[in-house]
Amino acid sequence: MQADTYVVWFRNDFRFDDNPALKKALDAAEQTNGEILFVFHLHPDFTGQIDLSNDYFFQTVDNFSRQCEEAGMKLHIISGSVTEAFQQLFDQLSGIHTIFGAVEYTSFAAARDEEARSVIEKNGAYFEQTPGNYIHPPEDILKEDGSPYKVYTPYSRNWMQAEKPSLSSVTQKDLKSSYGTKETLDAESEKAWEKVVELCECTWQRLGEKEGRKRLEHFCKKVLPHYDESRDLPEKAGTSRLSPYLRTGSLSARRVFQAADSAREKQAAKGPETFIKELAWRDFYNMIFHQFPEVETKEFQEKYRELSWREDEDLLQKWKEGRTGFPIVDAGMRQLNKVGWMHNRLRMITASFLTKDYQMDWRIGEAYFREKLIDHDPASNSGGWQWSSSVGTDAAPYFRVFSPVRQGARFDPEGAFVKKYVPELKEVPVKFIHEPHKMKKEEQERAGCIIGKDYPEPSVDHKEERKRAIAMFKDLDTE
Repeated sequence: MQADTYVVWFRNDFRFDDNPALKKALDAAEQTNGEILFVFHLHPDFTGQIDLSNDYFFQTVDNFSRQCEEAGMKLHIISGSVTEAFQQLFDQLSGIHTIFGAVEYTSFAAARDEEARSVIEKNGAYFEQTPGNYIHPPEDILKEDGSPYKVYTPYSRNWMQAEKPSLSSVTQKDLKSSYGTKETLDAESEKAWEKVVELCECTWQRLGEKEGRKRLEHFCKKVLPHYDESRDLPEKAGTSRLSPYLRTGSLSARRVFQAADSAREKQAAKGPETFIKELAWRDFYNMIFHQFPEVETKEFQEKYRELSWREDEDLLQKWKEGRTGFPIVDAGMRQLNKVGWMHNRLRMITASFLTKDYQMDWRIGEAYFREKLIDHDPASNSGGWQWSSSVGTDAAPYFRVFSPVRQGARFDPEGAFVKKYVPELKEVPVKFIHEPHKMKKEEQERAGCIIGKDYPEPSVDHKEERKRAIAMFKDLDTE
């Protein structure tokens, strides 16, 4: 009698540590003397254009594939539409009992999983979803009446008090002993995957599970004690830089919490507590995304769904390329375009600038970040953009408009970060670094930076645009 096969469908969980889908599959295989198998579905929607975000993701998958090979296993590739890919899997492999996959909360994932479930069940197998890469699933933290929170502070109080899920544990030795065939199941899909990897041109210094664990250890020892003071300064290495590993699932969010919580017990500093609150924010936005799925494309605050956003392709390109004439904004955008990551303070500044100074639709900015960010998390990206543009849950009030000059002076006082990413300003004196257009002609010549030629004039008048933005919101503010 043929042994049952339990398939782990890797999606955004490329790790062996604390992987509920792996644990479920291995337990089932051991109980039935069955086998396990790993697959990755190469979806055609993501292979047309390899932007920074997809480049990092695909190289992470490739890294995990090599990790599997080193452990004596194989990550099988299936490709084509969901129906084509999974039907091909069933055609090539008999005996599939259950396919396990970590739950995701986007509309794309919901439609994909519904289609996959249909194919899987039609072939007489089961599809079981396991917890995603969050500390608390969105159904865990609710009000006493069972309704979802809409404000972070009461949610976070409940979140902090809630018992945290335990970590699942498997060994590579156990996985290998239960692993099924390593023979290629679909040669065409393997070739398609090789072509995708060849198209990934970026050289990422650190990716994958091993590097994620190293980064977590470094963060807890060297950065976390000072996190409270340094996290807002883009020039300092004061943030966790764990988000790319969380996005790809190379690092378990539950593992990160456990490490931070352990540090909190040992350290008197505020850093661990502040960082844990950021983990709660991540879960909060995921809960909002799940409970109110319309926020993927619509404003959480319905009264702002009729805002009259400006359409100006020239201004949009200046923002995307980091040529707005506001140094801290331009430095942030150039960092994003160059390395696929942006400091969180700069994400707020650049988002506020696009939606308040340019009065442009937050969805445009959200989509651009989605293309570029190697740590793109749909819930956090949407939540962050809606917060900055004052249309989301628990958002900044619409009359709170960041001054790019003041933000630059406060969080990059010496202009070190600006000079790193906007080199044409490297000789500009500190007193002018956030307002280079105020230099006199001879000062511009001494700095080797002629405004309007080497670096642009401010593209808008911040004070005037602030008034326009407030008026735009005020027209719809009925409360």
